[in-house]
Amino acid sequence: MVALTAAVSASGIAYWLNREAVLTRAQDAVLRDFRQEMQNRAGALPVHPTQDALQRAASQMSASSQHFSVLLVAQDASDKTVYGNSGGINGFALEDVPESLRAAVNKQQQVTGSNKEPHHLYWQRIVERGTPYLVAGTKVIGGGPTGYMAKSLEPEAKDLNSLAWSLGIATGLALIGAALLAQAAATTVLKPVHRLGVAARRLGEGRLDTRLRVSGTDELADLSRTFNNAAEALEKRVAEMAARDEASRRFVADMSHELRTPLTAITAVTEVLEEELESEAGGIDPMVEPAVRLVVSETRRLNDLVENLMEVTRFDAGTARLVLDDVNVADQITACIDARAWLDAVELDAERGIHARLDPRRLDVILANLIGNALKHGGSPVRVSVREAGGPAGGSGAQAGEGGRVTEDGEVVIQVRDHGPGIPEEVLPHVFDRFYKASASRPRSEGSGLGLSIALENAHIHGGEITAANSPEGGAVFTLRLPRDASRLTEAAGGGEQDRETDRNDGSGKEAS
Repeated sequence: MVALTAAVSASGIAYWLNREAVLTRAQDAVLRDFRQEMQNRAGALPVHPTQDALQRAASQMSASSQHFSVLLVAQDASDKTVYGNSGGINGFALEDVPESLRAAVNKQQQVTGSNKEPHHLYWQRIVERGTPYLVAGTKVIGGGPTGYMAKSLEPEAKDLNSLAWSLGIATGLALIGAALLAQAAATTVLKPVHRLGVAARRLGEGRLDTRLRVSGTDELADLSRTFNNAAEALEKRVAEMAARDEASRRFVADMSHELRTPLTAITAVTEVLEEELESEAGGIDPMVEPAVRLVVSETRRLNDLVENLMEVTRFDAGTARLVLDDVNVADQITACIDARAWLDAVELDAERGIHARLDPRRLDVILANLIGNALKHGGSPVRVSVREAGGPAGGSGAQAGEGGRVTEDGEVVIQVRDHGPGIPEEVLPHVFDRFYKASASRPRSEGSGLGLSIALENAHIHGGEITAANSPEGGAVFTLRLPRDASRLTEAAGGGEQDRETDRNDGSGKEAS
């Protein structure tokens, strides 16, 4: 575009300057010769010449070096207008002279200090039948004929057309050169920049092995080397982080497995001690009883923590699987509340007959964590509501078919709301983080900080989601959204492969909360 603008501008300016120069040069020569002929030939005529004298003078004037056509107009002795025509352009007549030019020639100017003559020479360019002409006229000073001249500018027009063609060819060659230069620029500058952009996008998509081919020693080559170095450093750093993360996961998994064996023995002992505490015989020394109760409580807490860590490692390793069954959602919530003796503290608002195909054990884990968290950190009563979402228009959502099977897709929405002070705004983004506790001053609270994280992972494995918010009326609201049928997830994960992990729900209600 720059070359096009420059070439067209240069050609236009060159054509205009040359046109003015050519026309001005031809025009000045013709007008100078015409003036000279008017002084020599027409000035020698009497004030009232005859037509023959005018005709003879016109013929002599047209024979000058410029070969222009001449028309002389005068008044004879009887005040009759007579004409003398050289006949050079098929009878050059007064009608061929523009009216404006005739008026200017015949108009007498006022003689002043700056204007010493009453009449002047006037000229005008016209086009007649496609041919340009220079037409001029003047009067003889002191009385005498009025002379008009017509000169064809066709040779000059041909020269200017040749110049225009030459400039057009030069402009075309300049544009071709500009195109070649643009191609060279695209090859040497734009294409490497494009490749760099493509490589950056690939790197942003996670393809850390992306590298650029480096050639040359210019700034783009330096930029490509810098990009390659940055990509190599990033790949190395990500590999190191992945290795550390894998080592950390393996350590947690190994530690959890190693702790289970001694914990099994410790748990058996604590169960015996707990039975002794609850027996009527009272076999435990009253002085030792608080310590025994503390050991039993902490052992149970440690066992829950190890089970939670085992669950987390399954999610991290991608080995957690769903064992699906047709679940009556309201009955499942009621069983979860009843197993943990929460009936007096929890209000259930759920229609009977809402079925979903889910993993009952994992749903129980989610509910236990959400309700237990509301009871522990919120305020009673805790309200649990269930509704359907995404059902067909005009219906009530997916309904159970024969045997309680889910017949239509959609969502089951479960809300757990407490009546406590709510969740601080700065805590809301972190409530599902692992080991996160809102109160840093109580690091040894009963919870492990993994309950909500495990609940969220169990929701995700179903293809669902959990969100936390504060109710405008007060209290925290946790919203669980689960698909009515999670079968497609198990099919995508391997055709409904059965869960290979150890089921830790023993019906005692001692799961993570």
